[in-house]
Amino acid sequence: MSVEILKQGAEGRLYLGDFKGQACLIKERFVKKYRHPELDTQITRQRMKAEAKASARCLAAGILAPKILNSDLNTHKLYMEYFDKAKTAKQFILETVATQGEDNAKTSLLELCTKIGHIIGRMHSNNIIHGDLTTSNILINPNGCHYDVILIDFGLSHYNQATEDKGVDLYVLERALLSTHSEQPYLFEKILSEYRTNDNDQHAVLSKFEEVRARGRKRTMIG
Repeated sequence: MSVEILKQGAEGRLYLGDFKGQACLIKERFVKKYRHPELDTQITRQRMKAEAKASARCLAAGILAPKILNSDLNTHKLYMEYFDKAKTAKQFILETVATQGEDNAKTSLLELCTKIGHIIGRMHSNNIIHGDLTTSNILINPNGCHYDVILIDFGLSHYNQATEDKGVDLYVLERALLSTHSEQPYLFEKILSEYRTNDNDQHAVLSKFEEVRARGRKRTMIG
């Protein structure tokens, strides 16, 4: 099987390969030398299993996520569906502003945020916690004249009803948007507005989100 490396990060490598004749993305997690070997193996396997379970739960709930084709715990590799024409939401936002200008881009980006807020609301209604919600972990995949929004990278995900974890999910996304897309403060406002209309436990989650946000601001002030 021939493979082509696409990306290498702190946690692992992404390859373009194939599984049973089907083009796929292969995610290989590194061995962390600073951890005890048994602990490293345990953590790696937990994260691989979490990713596979979360993807399956999302798909069952009508949320687009990569299908897991195979999981090899011994080699620390996940074989998953590959979206060859997709780009990250981070890329999409930056390119839209660059090509259309700030004012013209706003309508397109508000439409995107409406979709993202709806998807996150549905995810949380099904008690799926992503764990690392950023615009780099959301794909925009062309679909005819429209596009699909796909959630990826569930290595830190878990299944939990806790409003604290859902609030943290929202806070992580807010911080990511403020960091990467600070010129478009309306992005998170629109996502949160749409989220309010979708999550079944919205009041409790949003109250917890405000608590998490306040703690984050306090840490920033204190250092």
